[in-house]
Amino acid sequence: MTTVQTTYPGSFLAGAEHRNATVQAARTAFTTWSELAVSRRGEILGRAAHHVEQHLDELIPLLTREQGKTLRDSRIEITKAIDTLMHYVGLSKALRGAHAPNLDPGVEGYVLRRPLGVVGAIVPWNFPTTLLCNKLAPALIAGNTVVAKPAATTPLTTLRFAELLAQGGLPEGVFGVVTGRGSEAGTALVTHPQVRKIAFTGSTPVGEQIMALAARGTKRVTLELGGSDPMIICDDADLSAAASAASMGRFYNCGQACLAIKRVYVFESVADEVIEAVVAKARRLKVGRGDAPGTQMGPMHTAGGRDEMAAQVSGSVDAGGELLTGGGPPSDPELADGFFHEPTVVLDPPHDSPMAVEEVFGPALPIWRVADLDEAIFRANSSPFALGSSVWTRDLARAREAAQRIEAGYTWINSRTKVYDELPFGGWKSSGYGKEHGIEAFDFYTETKSVVLGAG
Repeated sequence: MTTVQTTYPGSFLAGAEHRNATVQAARTAFTTWSELAVSRRGEILGRAAHHVEQHLDELIPLLTREQGKTLRDSRIEITKAIDTLMHYVGLSKALRGAHAPNLDPGVEGYVLRRPLGVVGAIVPWNFPTTLLCNKLAPALIAGNTVVAKPAATTPLTTLRFAELLAQGGLPEGVFGVVTGRGSEAGTALVTHPQVRKIAFTGSTPVGEQIMALAARGTKRVTLELGGSDPMIICDDADLSAAASAASMGRFYNCGQACLAIKRVYVFESVADEVIEAVVAKARRLKVGRGDAPGTQMGPMHTAGGRDEMAAQVSGSVDAGGELLTGGGPPSDPELADGFFHEPTVVLDPPHDSPMAVEEVFGPALPIWRVADLDEAIFRANSSPFALGSSVWTRDLARAREAAQRIEAGYTWINSRTKVYDELPFGGWKSSGYGKEHGIEAFDFYTETKSVVLGAG
């Protein structure tokens, strides 16, 4: 672990003593923070978020330097993170319990909500600010305090984000950050006796480990895990719009997103047109440094991630898939030293090949021809992952059927894969447990208590 000087107390931690101090500070702050009126917590968080927004031009290049994404994508991410904070500020007066009158003569009931305590938020490297705020915003408004653990490769933007929130008026101890590798700092946070809930975004294997560790002490968990999102394109769809959505949904952030489009199933009668359009879009994307003018897709985050994806592509092509474009690093010699990879499209790899059964976390898209909606849904549901999904059709009956039958926590119909703060989001099957976004997120950051009140 690395020690770095910072003006924000408890930000960089060099060992167990510092981790414990940050958790203890959060536990101490919880007493005061949880007793504030919910609307007051919203006012404080709103002012702090506004202070962060005034420093966008500082945060955007910082995120690009440490993560690799383009400046445009960094702006989109950090703006979305602030929007999420403000969305829950707006919900600060909507948090309420329930009332059950006349249970018996002279007897009525109440359902109270109470915050959990200290929440540990473990956040990955691909969207370090938005995935943090998905947890931070509802947790704080509900009255919890939060200790976040960013990925070991992307701590800097998170630390500065926390520092700015503190400068904007968020009280000391309400939000702290610990850094380090997940195997050490993350495990310590999950097993800490004063942490009552873990909110984690990351891979399914790590999420399962966290779930097992959290069983000690019966801690609450929210797990947003891996995905292999299918897109179904029917023969009556707006094919141009569908191809654009497939391209953007796969290659945005260099394909490094849980909710990226990772499998496309297109009806045979229109397959050639869609495939041609997707391949053309992939070939037009400008790959380059994230901070270079005109770059549309930056490098992958690590060499290991690039090599893993390259092995999935080569394994699927060797098994019988047809490589239509990409398949390796770009030819530009100026990009030879970075973790760059061409946008890649593979046609009809076997359904037991790596690109079909594994999560592909990079800019490589497999496309399959299918006979009809039944085959498309069967293939879509054959994955152990069930995070997001997309359907493109002009037929309302088809759209409703697909929405009912596809196993996923989110389905977009004739829409790009944008997540809305207004709607609950979370995976099924191996893609996780619990909900983020929406007012439903409060259910995972509060305890409910039933109270029976007699007339006396």
